[in-house]
Amino acid sequence: MADETTGVEPIAAKLPRTGSTISGQSVIDPVNRIEGHLRIDMQVENGVVADAWVSGGLFRGMELVLQGREPADAAYISQRICGVCPVSHAHAACIAGEKSYGIEIPNAARIIRNLVEGAQFLHSHILWFYNLAALDYVNPLNALKANAADALDLATSVGTSTADFAAVQKRLAAFADNGQLSIFSGNWFDTADAAYNLPPELDLIATTHYLEALEMQATASEISGIIGGKMPHIMTSIPGGTTWVPTEEKLDDILFRAKRIKEWVTNTMLPDTLAIAPFYLDVAGYGKGVGRFIAWGVFDRDSRDPLDRYLPAGVWGFGDKDVAAPDEKLITEETPRSFYQDAGNPVNPREGITDPHYPAEGASREGRYTWDKAARYNGLPYEAGGLSRLLVAYNNDVPFVKENIDSLLSYLSAKAGASLGPAALASTLGRTAARNVETLYVATLMVEWVEELIAALKSGDSSTFVKPHTYDGEGTGMWEAPRGALYHYEKISGNKIEKYQIIIPSTWNISPRDGKGVRGPMEEALIGVPVHDLDKPIHALRTVHSFDPCVACAVHISEPTTGKTFSTVTSPWGVK
Repeated sequence: MADETTGVEPIAAKLPRTGSTISGQSVIDPVNRIEGHLRIDMQVENGVVADAWVSGGLFRGMELVLQGREPADAAYISQRICGVCPVSHAHAACIAGEKSYGIEIPNAARIIRNLVEGAQFLHSHILWFYNLAALDYVNPLNALKANAADALDLATSVGTSTADFAAVQKRLAAFADNGQLSIFSGNWFDTADAAYNLPPELDLIATTHYLEALEMQATASEISGIIGGKMPHIMTSIPGGTTWVPTEEKLDDILFRAKRIKEWVTNTMLPDTLAIAPFYLDVAGYGKGVGRFIAWGVFDRDSRDPLDRYLPAGVWGFGDKDVAAPDEKLITEETPRSFYQDAGNPVNPREGITDPHYPAEGASREGRYTWDKAARYNGLPYEAGGLSRLLVAYNNDVPFVKENIDSLLSYLSAKAGASLGPAALASTLGRTAARNVETLYVATLMVEWVEELIAALKSGDSSTFVKPHTYDGEGTGMWEAPRGALYHYEKISGNKIEKYQIIIPSTWNISPRDGKGVRGPMEEALIGVPVHDLDKPIHALRTVHSFDPCVACAVHISEPTTGKTFSTVTSPWGVK
């Protein structure tokens, strides 16, 4: 049956294939289109993943770098963990410092932080959807078969933005004729799975918007640069507030860019999501994960209450009636399967240590196999990320989220011919589609925050910094990066950082097995994923990308016996 929106017929779901008997080892190493080095090992039986091991191949150790530093340095140094989400690290470090000092930042500084954080969220979400995840579903080579005029008609009918599709197709042809696919190289467009389902015209539309997304990311980063002095690694967020001084001209520059991004997200990104999703409804059938979700909350309101943030803090799982307030004491990490000295029992990050130890026997599925620690909440694995934030907000009845998630589910239900509730979002497709609702929410809030800041300044509410009165203490910054729950713990003594611990979002998601043998969220999500090509397990790759993992947290490692330092480490599976 032809799709009512696109007028073309989606390819029927082929998963799982009846009678599939493919079995064996399937490995993705490295996972491309992510930050950092990630390896996925899978045991496939009768065409589906029966077991999985997720290995982070980089050592971070930023906690060791921060020891002995000035407290104000934490916001600057911790940003170097990642160039995609540096603003979130700066803010989590600032919040930890402010709690250590016992101060609260002024209202204008709160709005400014929301703006620079929101700009980073927009950059990261657009980057992830179009440039990191989309090529699992969009085949630019198939776009060469499109009729440009039909693509224009199709874009109009589905309500997405139009462009000079013929010109883009000409550029694609030049790539192909030259034998080099440039930015589209290294993908699995030729997988034996026949898993790319879009008609050529929709492939051409999506490829065109892939290129536009690069410009939109730059626009978002320009906002970060205006406020932060540069991007990545902003310079103006500090414990106590911000050093940025808003002016009428700068606010006008930000408002212009915020409105431009909001218009593009509304008219391009969301329509693209709805146009592509019906061709991959089978992807809603796998990738569930652990079914439990955690969020520390992000974007403060004037109340400064994490439970009242624009995207509130909360802990929730399917089967829970209400969202619970997070309890920091219930957070633990353990390392029985990680490349660290094992502390034995799970420990709260306030008591945690970062003591790397790569086993002499090397990595193994039965032993240690990752540089990632096993993060747990109340002894259980929890998923972090955009889906977690939205489910917590949805179950907290945040109006924008509630309305737009219900609208998304209604649309997908109509396409699937079945009623889909929030549980359908806990899937590879749902995780991907839902995060784009958050993109629209943040884009909408950005415009509102600029107007709120202008109003505050006009009313005389112009203070942006509070100086600490004491420089000893301890505190935690519980905030959100685009990829999920971010935790910074800081203990200050004699105005120096005595101890620092960080749990990044992907620590939760790519978590290895714990001492009880319980898999982490991504490992669990891979169980049952169809595999029809051991060399190119595209459905597993889609599931991994739906989490948007970030493993780019490596710093130098020193070897005590020689004093040598290394910017990378030996692969945990023995490959240099």
